[in-house]
Amino acid sequence: MKKLVFLTGAGMSAESGFATFRDSGGLWEQYDVQKVASIEGYWQDPALVIQFYNERRHQLLTAQPNEGHRLVASLEDKYDVTVVTQNVEDLHERAGSKKVIHLHGELMKATSTDNPNDPDQIVTLTPENIDIKMGQKAKDGSQLRPFIVWFGEAVPMIEPAIDEVSEADILVVIGTSLNVYPAAGLLRYAKRNCKMYLIDPKPINVPMDLNIHVIAKGASAGMKELIEMLKKEE
Repeated sequence: MKKLVFLTGAGMSAESGFATFRDSGGLWEQYDVQKVASIEGYWQDPALVIQFYNERRHQLLTAQPNEGHRLVASLEDKYDVTVVTQNVEDLHERAGSKKVIHLHGELMKATSTDNPNDPDQIVTLTPENIDIKMGQKAKDGSQLRPFIVWFGEAVPMIEPAIDEVSEADILVVIGTSLNVYPAAGLLRYAKRNCKMYLIDPKPINVPMDLNIHVIAKGASAGMKELIEMLKKEE
């Protein structure tokens, strides 16, 4: 069974109505990124940051996986599929993907301020108890915070992601600008004979030395085209 790795970004979930950060009209235009998505911003005003992610969680409750998510999951019947995502929502999982690596954390989880990457401190939030509150404590007694990798923090899941990409027979990039590191550097770990595809309706600066087949469509339409291409190559 061939190994198929997806690297997905905000464009993967745009059709689901989940606000993206970097696009025109995205969240970065409404908020100062340094205030709500950096470790420095959290230390300066934890209440603001916690409320920002509480709002994102409420928004996620109304979002549904789109056809692109479902088509990614459907390929598990024929391939050994891993999804490496820069997204913090759980739409891939809800669409049926079984192996998902979240590079930037998970919106529906909370953790300790003092030990954010300690598995014993991480808790899963539920729709009934979706908000983190100031004064709410993690197991170690520190303030409970979003389980999000902010600017200025290490990306602990990058090593498992590198391992997956380095073994891929097929690598598919969907809805990411390839501008955010360390995720953008993952393509460099692919095998020389790895087939690469990029699905995005917007022009992307693809590294000239990489042989990447570009499908200039959104996630759902692009996945349909990709599946047809993969069928012809079987």
